[in-house]
Amino acid sequence: QFPTHQNQNQPPKTGHKPKLRTQELRNEILFSFLAEIILESINLMDTVLEDEEYSYREVKLPTLIPIVPEPGLERESGERRRGRDIVIAVDHGPNSKHAFDWALIHLVRLADTIHLVHAVSSVRNEIVYETSQGLMEKLAVEAFEVAMVKTTARIVEGDAGKVICKEAERLKPAAVVMGTRGRSLIQREV
Repeated sequence: QFPTHQNQNQPPKTGHKPKLRTQELRNEILFSFLAEIILESINLMDTVLEDEEYSYREVKLPTLIPIVPEPGLERESGERRRGRDIVIAVDHGPNSKHAFDWALIHLVRLADTIHLVHAVSSVRNEIVYETSQGLMEKLAVEAFEVAMVKTTARIVEGDAGKVICKEAERLKPAAVVMGTRGRSLIQREV
């Protein structure tokens, strides 16, 4: 029971903090801990050298023609009419597919161009190339069916992180979308 007070509007003085404030403090501590980890991980990232060469192969995607005419883009203004470049890093994993689907539903709009980027160990390996090409073609068809957007695709040799940075530098996109490997922030740092 709480002690009685002369003023009923004042909280009882029990020496304990309310449970809500305790949870707020826990959240603040956790947030500051996670922010510190993020800042540390940013400082540990590898720098991509400007003059670094890399190998790639463009993927020839099927030409897709809409059955119905596109809505009048002439009524749209500015960036929406011109469209944006959006880089989507893809691989054969479920997280990549989820990121791709998310981009189609929540980010991409008419007149945008999707640039699919897939990092591989070797672009000269025909089996790797054909498997990647099949994935890119499937995703390009899906992008057209869902969002009616143009898609380009490039298979690039090298480390995925460096490849994505290099392509982003080359294309100067409005957004870069990629999946994760399913690990939490703490697991990635440990």
